[in-house]
Amino acid sequence: MPSDLPGAPAGTPFVEARGLHKSFGDNHVLRGVDLEIAAGSVHALIGPSGSGKTTVLRSLNGLESPEAGTLRIGDLELDLARPRTRAERAALHRASAMVFQQHQLFPHLSVLGNVTIGPLRVQRRPRDEVMADALALLERVGLREKADAFPSSLSGGQQQRVGIVRALALQPSMLLFDEPTSSLDPELVGEVLAVMTELAREGWTMAVVTHELGFAREVADQVSFFADGVVVERGTPAQLFDAPQHERTQRFLQRMRGPFGA
Repeated sequence: MPSDLPGAPAGTPFVEARGLHKSFGDNHVLRGVDLEIAAGSVHALIGPSGSGKTTVLRSLNGLESPEAGTLRIGDLELDLARPRTRAERAALHRASAMVFQQHQLFPHLSVLGNVTIGPLRVQRRPRDEVMADALALLERVGLREKADAFPSSLSGGQQQRVGIVRALALQPSMLLFDEPTSSLDPELVGEVLAVMTELAREGWTMAVVTHELGFAREVADQVSFFADGVVVERGTPAQLFDAPQHERTQRFLQRMRGPFGA
């Protein structure tokens, strides 16, 4: 289950970002993005490539530093216009854990080594506790027998499940998924989505950048559609997928469904 992080008063979002701006050179990637995520909910971020979704996700974990805006996660409040202190960066990393698109496993470490390196070296938790937790998590996703294997011997789906276990092993309060199935062969997508669906049922707070619209419709509580560095439209899956109000959202969904309405 999610770890406990001191939270905001009841009725307020667990995550609240306001006015996020981020540029890479002349490319203004985020243009005043607002985002709220309720505790224990799944928020899907959809939209065309380059629309700012991943940059928002990385900003929630401190992997990107917006030039302007405010961010609150639980009771951690940051003014992003000023540099983060070391303590603030550490608090961001404790609050959330990222599952990356390309797995990003260490090729020279075993599966067990990949899962335990963060809790042991960064969090400095007791070794016996970390090993027991890691093996239990691997058992949970059907990879206990792969604990001593190396990433090169695993399928893409197995590698991504290890990536999810690595994030869980950090005992975060929130999980961030950056297009976790986009690099997988179609027949491997289901095994990763099944793990994510189970995590959602357990009450994990999750932000998911995805092109899997079926997953977003079935599992997400809220969906935000991004385009050109802003949130164009947001709502429940039923609202956004069945009755989109903005013409830009309508065009995107029509393209994603294909010419035959798939």
